[in-house]
Amino acid sequence: MIIKDIANYIEKLAPLNYAESFDNVGLLIGSYNTKVTGVLVTLDTLEETVDEAIAKNCNLIVSFHPIIFSGLKKLNGNSYVERVVLKAIQNNIAIYATHTALDNSKNGVSAKMCEVLGLTNTKVLIPKKGIIKKLTTYVPNKSANDLRTALFDAGAGNIGNYDNCSFNVSGDGTFKGNENSNPVLGEKGKLHTEPETKISVIFESKNEKSILKALQENHPYEEVAYEIITTENVHQDIGMGMIGELQKEMDEQDFLQYLKKTMKTDCVRHSAFINKKIKKVAVLGGSGSFAISDAKKAGADAYVSADFKYHEFFKAENSILLADIGHYESEQFTKNLLVDYLTKKFSNFAIILSEKSTNPIYYI
Repeated sequence: MIIKDIANYIEKLAPLNYAESFDNVGLLIGSYNTKVTGVLVTLDTLEETVDEAIAKNCNLIVSFHPIIFSGLKKLNGNSYVERVVLKAIQNNIAIYATHTALDNSKNGVSAKMCEVLGLTNTKVLIPKKGIIKKLTTYVPNKSANDLRTALFDAGAGNIGNYDNCSFNVSGDGTFKGNENSNPVLGEKGKLHTEPETKISVIFESKNEKSILKALQENHPYEEVAYEIITTENVHQDIGMGMIGELQKEMDEQDFLQYLKKTMKTDCVRHSAFINKKIKKVAVLGGSGSFAISDAKKAGADAYVSADFKYHEFFKAENSILLADIGHYESEQFTKNLLVDYLTKKFSNFAIILSEKSTNPIYYI
């Protein structure tokens, strides 16, 4: 088995195109063609993480956070990032990162938080835009059904709980091939009119390559006319954060104690009590202050995330309980999620959960 096999399976859970534009995900160090001896799964990749991978004969580290986030102009070992990269390269250790690709996955970071907290009736808090595209093409009427079927098989036409969705319009197409053409219909040098069907289908951007392949392989024309646009539609199953319900409502104080125990944190920073029961809870792993307004709009009684600044607690405005449990604490179960996911596919292979805590913050 090679690294590409591991990466392909991870990307079924967290396609790289789900990642935010600022992020750096995928294989950061190494070659996709390298044979894998073992996989070490971690939240962060530090020098001690690379040492652990070496000790456990793992030449692939699957890390949630990317060790290389911005461009490196030098590799002199003058920063912890440079030292990690140098050590990994010197010891032939590959590093793969998922980060916001997994954040935006329906079964990713926030879903794991919901699972740990026992939330039910969960849904994505901030559905992602720019992930749904539309393909429009034109095909002879007699070939329309076969082409539609091929596009559906390649992943087109899925909308929420529906599949095989398309829009079709009949009309006349015209074309005239030059002396170098080889028309399937009509004759070169002569204007031809053909009854055609205009087919429009939407698709997730992750499927674009397979859909274009299906289009080219199943369209009868020598030159295939088509257009692809990115829509403004949101994808309800892809996006940041989740919201769900506790099985039983709790007093605010009891909820915070439950949160502290369940999320294994030594400190919960929170906004003022709002004197209401907590039932509907929004969560977002990592730095989530940007989603406070979204949690309020969704009607959450409490919002659990991390890295709230002083003035951001004022945004509670006596309408929601904000709970900052710490960045590491909000994402700590992510590596368990990845280990469980990989083990289901590669059950006879060494998928190892890192024993190292990479939390850089301590409490006294």
